[in-house]
Amino acid sequence: MTQLERTLLLVKPDGVTEGHIGDIIHRLEEKHYTISALKVVTATEDQLKNHYSDKVDKPFFKEITSYMQEDHLVAIVASGVNIIKTVHHMAGNTNPDEAQPGTIRGDYSHDWSDGILRNTVHTSDSVTDAEKEIQIWFPNLEV
Repeated sequence: MTQLERTLLLVKPDGVTEGHIGDIIHRLEEKHYTISALKVVTATEDQLKNHYSDKVDKPFFKEITSYMQEDHLVAIVASGVNIIKTVHHMAGNTNPDEAQPGTIRGDYSHDWSDGILRNTVHTSDSVTDAEKEIQIWFPNLEV
């Protein structure tokens, strides 16, 4: 039997400034997923350290932090059967150059002249990560 899952999707600053919030929400709605929480937020240093805890010690973490704080982002909690795997697949390859057309990153991400990797969205990749990430961005949201 399949389980109803929740996932976190972040529309990153480039996705916000380039006007793709509605496009991304539309893709979730077309799959008949339920959006249970949505907010515009400015990422704090603590949120980013918790969210990217596995990358804090990496040399590129400062670049991630700078990118994620360039502008607002939109945090979305959505639910549905097998949503984590499906939304992760819908996002496409992390690298915009390798993301297939038809995926969110394949359609909306591109290279930037400063060389910083900006890839429009973040999606949870497991039930455990989704629940952890939802608590970071929506600390008062009930399970």
